[in-house]
Amino acid sequence: MTGVQPDIQSKVDPLLLEVADVVNTTLDLDTTLRRVAELVRKVIDYEIFGILLLNEKTQELRFRFSVGHTKEVAERTRIKVGEGVTGLAAQRREAVLVNDVSEHPAYISAVPNVRSELAIPLIVKNRLIGVIDIESKNPNTFTEEHKLLLTLIGSRMAVGIENARLYTQTTRQTRTLLLLNEIAQELTSILNLDELLKRIAELLSRLIDYQMFSILLLDAAGEKLQHRFSLRFQESTHLKHDIALGVGIVGHAAQHKHAVLVRDVSKDSRYIAANPETRSELAVPLIYKDNVIGVLDLEHTKRGFFTDDHQRTITTLAAQVAIALENARLYEEIAKQEHRLERDLAMARELQFRLLPPLLPKLPNLEVAAKFAPARAIGGDLYDFVTYSQSRMAIVIGDVSGKGAPAAIYAALVSGILRSHAPIEPSPAEMLSALNYSLGERKIEAQFVSLIYAVWDDANRTLQVANSGLPRPVFCRDGKIELIEVTGLPLGLFEEADYEEFTFQAKPGDMFVFFSDGILDASNTDGQMFGRRRTEEIITRCASVSADCVVKSLFQAVAEHASGVETFDDQTIVAIRVKDVPGKRK
Repeated sequence: MTGVQPDIQSKVDPLLLEVADVVNTTLDLDTTLRRVAELVRKVIDYEIFGILLLNEKTQELRFRFSVGHTKEVAERTRIKVGEGVTGLAAQRREAVLVNDVSEHPAYISAVPNVRSELAIPLIVKNRLIGVIDIESKNPNTFTEEHKLLLTLIGSRMAVGIENARLYTQTTRQTRTLLLLNEIAQELTSILNLDELLKRIAELLSRLIDYQMFSILLLDAAGEKLQHRFSLRFQESTHLKHDIALGVGIVGHAAQHKHAVLVRDVSKDSRYIAANPETRSELAVPLIYKDNVIGVLDLEHTKRGFFTDDHQRTITTLAAQVAIALENARLYEEIAKQEHRLERDLAMARELQFRLLPPLLPKLPNLEVAAKFAPARAIGGDLYDFVTYSQSRMAIVIGDVSGKGAPAAIYAALVSGILRSHAPIEPSPAEMLSALNYSLGERKIEAQFVSLIYAVWDDANRTLQVANSGLPRPVFCRDGKIELIEVTGLPLGLFEEADYEEFTFQAKPGDMFVFFSDGILDASNTDGQMFGRRRTEEIITRCASVSADCVVKSLFQAVAEHASGVETFDDQTIVAIRVKDVPGKRK
């Protein structure tokens, strides 16, 4: 090697071969630094040794490997470029040899009783990446030969250290990204807010070994941050104090929509001393659709614990956390609304059934049976019995357009109007006309009702029937089925409508059955409807038995037919049968 004395050259050649071996055989940074230390020991039998790497953003040198320094000193030490012997070597980009540090004004004491120091810059492609530093408790320990050999080692090892550092950084970033992706996928699957907050804390500990963790959410007014979940040294704790927007490190992060990294809270005027142990803090806003919904806050008892890498990682994660939190919060709100809705529907269902007749009418010459089954929690079908004078009774069965709450409310309106007209004891056709007129005055878009109104005279055993759009009723006498061909327009669609009326002179054993189209239209898994044929067969079998037989048998047959298919329409049946012996119940 040009310019190197023969006795030194004999040491350099095998040394450089070993350096090349280190550079070419490992990309693990810790292994590389350890082997550098071993190589240097072959040249200089040191007691105090350190490799410091440069943080380009802060222009500070930090220990990455050391011998002879306490762990606390190595972790705490930050040397600015240009400060001390090490910083001077970095600034000048050349080796600095000091035979007696007591006479050197730039010396920074890290280990007691040090007298001499040798610092070698590590340079890759004209870029400083760090410094190798050796110290001794004796003056004049290091020679120009040491300086030359260490410079040669440093010039070759700088490439290996940089490659190992880049590999380590890339590997760490890859692991972090994979972990972030895994965390993001898991978080989006958790919809319980309390469970989600706890899981965020657990998963985050896989990325950063924090000691204190909090998630604060912005209140509805957008004025203050409220602690929603907190951990202190892995123990869950409940913090009650709120933080106004813009106040403290957390409030500042929320107000300005950017992360705040404080390496020493004692030197930051924004810090609110809530935890006496805290020395460093990282607060990252949780932003959803450009709106801050909260802050993720990490604290540690060690100064400078949180790094720029931590900030970048948590900022990336915060976007997913914000989405997961908002999803969970929306789900929680929807769940509350659904609970209220279910409670309201349960109450509405109870009220609807209470609007139905509590008891079936008992008449000397007539058996009555009825049943209503809504397709949903509440429905739009209705039936009723209205007492007239002189042993007469009105029978009502109706089917409101639509389903659910709107249909049920409209059915209640129909019932109310019907009851208001009942005292004048109108005939069936008159009642339908009056109802149609009243609903026309209260017209509701796309709402109407199909209704059968019949009046039974128990003394004379006559039945008057009018229909406004329901399926034609069935009349059964002596085992023979006859359809009552009474039809008409649904109520509430047109301002004027006329309705025809049929009158029957009944005799013992006669059966009349009224039903909504939910019975006929009930479909099985093949799409086949229950239909009239099945309906009439059951009525024929039960006609000689009882009205209750018709209702129960029809509902059972419809349920079996449509098994496995969601009920599409409300189902209602009213059956009346003239008793065989007048004045006596069967």
